[in-house]
Amino acid sequence: MKTALLILTTTLALPALAQGTAYVSSEKDHTITVLDLQTQAVTGTIPTCKRPRHMQLSPDRKLLMVACGDSQQADLIDLATRKSVRKLALGDDPEIFDVTPDGKTLYVSNEEDAELGVVDIASGRRTGAIKVGEEPEGVKIAPDGKTVYVTSEVANLVHIVDVASGKVVKNLNAGKRPRRFALTPDGAQLWVTNELDASVTVIDTRTRAVAGTIRFELKGARAADITPVGLVMARDGQRAFVALGNANHVAFVDVASRQVTQQVLVGKRAWSVALDAAGKQLYVVNGLSDDLSIVDVASAKATKTVKVGRVPHTVVIVE
Repeated sequence: MKTALLILTTTLALPALAQGTAYVSSEKDHTITVLDLQTQAVTGTIPTCKRPRHMQLSPDRKLLMVACGDSQQADLIDLATRKSVRKLALGDDPEIFDVTPDGKTLYVSNEEDAELGVVDIASGRRTGAIKVGEEPEGVKIAPDGKTVYVTSEVANLVHIVDVASGKVVKNLNAGKRPRRFALTPDGAQLWVTNELDASVTVIDTRTRAVAGTIRFELKGARAADITPVGLVMARDGQRAFVALGNANHVAFVDVASRQVTQQVLVGKRAWSVALDAAGKQLYVVNGLSDDLSIVDVASAKATKTVKVGRVPHTVVIVE
């Protein structure tokens, strides 16, 4: 009876795991690793084009869209069959992309050409380009589909692009080497990671002005080793999670106060992050240790590490 009670108590104490799948791109293996969220085990891989990096779901959540740097394409993978169904031409050296809410247009940063490429999804063709600063990276479309935000790593700028005119209408100063974006759920704040500044720039999307800066420090680490890139917002907008790159940690940030509340040790070069729908499990891609850290948000501890291919880049959660 005591043994049974102990097993029951232990089982009840364990956090409930999400039911669904994590997809992780592997730059060196040219595959997508498939991880079952409930068992936390790899169940297979999906072949894709060369050097898969950034990924996201299509607006209808039926396709996994994968940008492949060496193939200069986006591979569209049907989630029901886990097979490639189409390819889109993205132009030279595609980095990060985003898709308009109506699912018709894809905007992609083309690093070598200093352009924001415009792709018509129906035809699969690149239909235009907008000149931006050198080495563009992050791309984020506003919820209303009227504005596109783009980072320039060399110019240290965030470009605000008006979709209707196809022109840059404003430039905002960010930190050194701005990389990725995340919007608060209400769309009022745009957060930008600054890789070589150990910081996040907060932009007020209504006034189109910089509203503040969040700086990261880590005991025992040099500022140069704190290189934030990936970030994700909780669905309730109360917390943000920022991967600190070469510092091998992920930071928990209170959105209202803009204060760091926890820093969790993960793998080498924490890069991309994703959160389950309930906000209980954080998934952190570690690009130099070829693995994925699974972090329990409540306890702020990494509970498991899973190998996910060589040089993993991005993780996408599907529940």
